[in-house]
Amino acid sequence: MQPREIEQYLHDKIPLSAAMKIRVVEWTNDYLILEAPLAPNRNHLGTAFGGSLNAIATLTGYGAVWLALDVRDAHVVIRDSTIAFRRPVRGDIRAVCPLPDQAALEAFRSDFNRRGKARLSLQVFIDHEGERAVEFSGTFVAVK
Repeated sequence: MQPREIEQYLHDKIPLSAAMKIRVVEWTNDYLILEAPLAPNRNHLGTAFGGSLNAIATLTGYGAVWLALDVRDAHVVIRDSTIAFRRPVRGDIRAVCPLPDQAALEAFRSDFNRRGKARLSLQVFIDHEGERAVEFSGTFVAVK
């Protein structure tokens, strides 16, 4: 699936992603990268709003689960998450979600095919000026 198709899916299914002006930078078998400009996602201090950071991290994990499962009509929801804000983000927001190893992905897909639902835990990172700014951990559930 091409980045523009992924973007369109996110904007159609999760309208907040369009309001945040999120775009897909890259999707590979190893990771998903989403980006959003600072301007529509800033707070009163001119840094990235914590809610926007949380939203893009959640959306990056959501998108990675949906893409890794490769079942276009699956429903993906977040089950739980934690987030740590380490430092301010003073520019565009770039969220990276590395996919787990092949064994974990195969177990996830197998559970989904066998039971009609499965869960996957992911990490999402947002770096700024070469340093870790945000660390997000979330468990996502895919349902037929």
